[in-house]
Order: sequence, then structure tokens, then C-alpha cells
Amino acid sequence: MEQQGFTLWMTGLSGAGKTTIAKVLETDLHARGIRFERLDGDVVRESLTKDLGFSKEDRDKNIERVTFVAKLLSRNNVGVVASFISPYRATRDMVRAETTNFIEVFVNAPLEICEQRDVKGMYKKARAGEIPNFTGVSDPYEPPLNAEITLNTHEEPPEASAARIIRYLEEKSFIPAPIPAR
Repeated sequence: MEQQGFTLWMTGLSGAGKTTIAKVLETDLHARGIRFERLDGDVVRESLTKDLGFSKEDRDKNIERVTFVAKLLSRNNVGVVASFISPYRATRDMVRAETTNFIEVFVNAPLEICEQRDVKGMYKKARAGEIPNFTGVSDPYEPPLNAEITLNTHEEPPEASAARIIRYLEEKSFIPAPIPAR
């Protein structure tokens, strides 16, 4: 079976578990020999979009650049696992329209849980007014209305969330299911 490209777009608040789940997926997909690239918000902002801030315009430009990369990869039969807060529905809809086999994954956790998980102290700084335009505090997050997958990360461990994504990818034939041993 020829591998199809896909764009698995993980959206949610900072601290919801996007990167953690993406890293579990990375291990699983590598072990299966799946061609894919993991695009992470923090990593991309250190290189491809380091010139951008966090205003709505800059957030949109950030996602626009990432979409270009995801579009190139997915149309060439490479899977993309993208983990970005991407707080605006219209921007995510643009990614859906531009990429191959778009799968929206809502990585959901209540704001108070995200704040408890915040090892970098970003929420504390945002609440103190030190970080403007912080999603969930001083900037809105628009949850998906019809995500293909919703993960409630406050109710299951990252490995279980990743396993649900893997099952979806298998069921939709984006990746082959393992062949049972005889």
C-alpha cells in the first residue's frame, strides 16, 4: 500500500498536551517506518517564524508559513504531525483547505489543568500582565466545532491519546495496520 500524505493538526491551549502526544506519535510512527515530519510550535518559532510575535496578525502569518510546509509534505505522500495552539477557527479552516487529508485533533484540557502543567511559568506571567496576547488568558481560543478527533487529556494519559490517533489513521488507511503474527 502506497502511503498517503496527511496533515494531523493538533490544536489546543498551551499545556493541553499537544507536544507530549506528538512525541509519543513520533516514536510509534518511526517504529512502523512511516514517512512523516513533526512540526512543533516552539521549534518552528526558533527558526521559520522567529521574526513573528503573538499578535493575531503574527499568529496568522505563523500558521500560514507552517501550512505551506505541511502542504508540500502532505501532497508528496509524507504525513505531517503538527502541534500548534492555532487559536482561530478561520486559520485552521485555511489549513484544512490548503493541505492534503487534513485531520483536526482537538487536544482539550481545562484552563486550570493547563495552568497546573505549565512548567515554563507562562500562564503566571500572562496573568501578571507580563505576556500580552496570551491565548486563554488575554487572547481568545476558539475550540474546534467539528474536530475529527477530540482528546480529553485530563482524562487519559498521552499514550492512550496517541493510540486513539493511531487507530484513526489505520481506520482511514493513512497508515497500514500491523499484520498480526500467525
